[in-house]
Amino acid sequence: MTLLTLTLAGLLAADLPLPPPPPGMVELKAGEAPAASTALEADDGDSDSEIEEMRADEAAALDPHAHSDALLRSSLSRIGYGEIRDRLESALKDVDLGAEELPFQLGPVTNLSTFDIAMVKDRYDIPVEMQPLVMQYIHYFQGPGRKWFRRWVSRSSRYIPLMQPILEERGLPLDLVYLAMIESGFSTTAYSWAHAAGPWQFISGTGRQYGLKQDFWVDERRDPIKSTHAAAQYLRQLHSELGHWYLAWAGYNTGGGRVRRMMNAYSTRDFWELSTLRGFAKETKHYVPKLIACALVAKHPDAFGFKPEEFEPEGPFLFDEYKLTGAVDLEVLARAAETDVETLRTLNPELKRWCTPPATAAAPYVLRVPKGNGARFAQNLSQIAPGERLNFKVHKVKKGDTLSSIALVYKSAPEAIMRMNGIRSSRALRLNAELVVPVPSARSLKAGLADVGIERQVARARRLGIQKIRPEDEIPAGLVPERRWASNGSVRAEQVEGKTRVTYGVAPGDSLWSISMRFDCSVQSIREWNRHLRPGVRNLRTGTALTIWPGPKAKLEDGSKSSALPAQSDSSLTQR
Repeated sequence: MTLLTLTLAGLLAADLPLPPPPPGMVELKAGEAPAASTALEADDGDSDSEIEEMRADEAAALDPHAHSDALLRSSLSRIGYGEIRDRLESALKDVDLGAEELPFQLGPVTNLSTFDIAMVKDRYDIPVEMQPLVMQYIHYFQGPGRKWFRRWVSRSSRYIPLMQPILEERGLPLDLVYLAMIESGFSTTAYSWAHAAGPWQFISGTGRQYGLKQDFWVDERRDPIKSTHAAAQYLRQLHSELGHWYLAWAGYNTGGGRVRRMMNAYSTRDFWELSTLRGFAKETKHYVPKLIACALVAKHPDAFGFKPEEFEPEGPFLFDEYKLTGAVDLEVLARAAETDVETLRTLNPELKRWCTPPATAAAPYVLRVPKGNGARFAQNLSQIAPGERLNFKVHKVKKGDTLSSIALVYKSAPEAIMRMNGIRSSRALRLNAELVVPVPSARSLKAGLADVGIERQVARARRLGIQKIRPEDEIPAGLVPERRWASNGSVRAEQVEGKTRVTYGVAPGDSLWSISMRFDCSVQSIREWNRHLRPGVRNLRTGTALTIWPGPKAKLEDGSKSSALPAQSDSSLTQR
């Protein structure tokens, strides 16, 4: 038995005192996850709801006024390991390990307030330090945010190996990948209330500024490779202008101009000092400590109480490329690639339609197919006649259009149009929107026969749950029948800083769309003014109080008795 083994055995056998857990907290054994969340939760929501739900939960968990809640205190419990780690480390210093270099492994972190972060600083190429908010975010990831953090780490095995070489190529720290982790959890389909998209959460204007194409066919903000190149360029510029990575990260969140104005106003380049002063939104003040906490826990999950079985690592992002000419249906491409449509969409997340964009030999569209399938894909696709790949027209929606009338003009089918354009409701047509309309092949038109391609599109739409359209239920684009103003809940209007604010009590039969029509605003705005509305929820609960800032054409007359309803959500827009 070696000296090291004897030393460890003696220490482990010793009767070491373990401090009791704080009142109201649950004591965990080394590496043990809370019993209620041992298994990895299924990702049963779309990514935008995941982000919004997590941010709402995060805000509640980190609210100082909420810390008196016993359940929250339990969720934020520290891991009780006593002082055994410190004693083991002291013993190891006295052991001669010879010339053998052991891989670094951080021992269990028992108390964040006494944790010496110098032990791991050299393991990062970004600055990391322990601050009160860093500790709070570590507790959040261990407690209320655990389910999201497990998803993020599970996805990281796919995207970190993809992103880090791009950062290295541009001379940036490799650990900047953790910025994408806190922005989106490495989700390519993430979409925020501020209309930021993709793993690096670019808003539209900034994305275009850094070369990310966004049009009818594609949104390159969602592409993990293209968006990482853009993020690297943006972060490099922010760091060059602001001089420190903490300031660059804050600039990524709130804009470099705001950070520069803060630096000039207070004559300091210290982020921690700036975060105590007036000027930054709460989210920006939390952004840097959240990133540090994320990097600490993600690199050493076992030290912070996560078990390996809590993660389901995703496979690597590997692919072959093929240059396409002409638009092709994704199901046709999946069949040629001997895979499924979902795999193609995962490899090509920038695609917004159920087909690839129009392309030519001079300007082809580069499609990704599963690694190793490139040669078979090319051979299989060459055997599919051009007329069977996709036939379509692009239609610009005019006032009075319905899906049924558009389908009739092009000899298509409403369900096929909905499926191809990702339309959920036949009432969702917007003026001047462009639609991809599948059309019959020239051969079918000439023979006067039903087109097999259109029938196939309708069948695919049925499999997606799209129901047969009834023309009498459709609302022509640009026309709002008076009966759709049926929102008749109670209204309380008041003046706030010279503007009218309405508190509206939801009545039976209301929808966000009908309420938005009555008060001359958008559904998105109502969601932003009322952050308690869960993303994706269509049916409102009767009696819910909504805060609304009506437009100039709003109808403010009360449909029932006016009452002083308590405003359940008087939340202003938070800055992203």
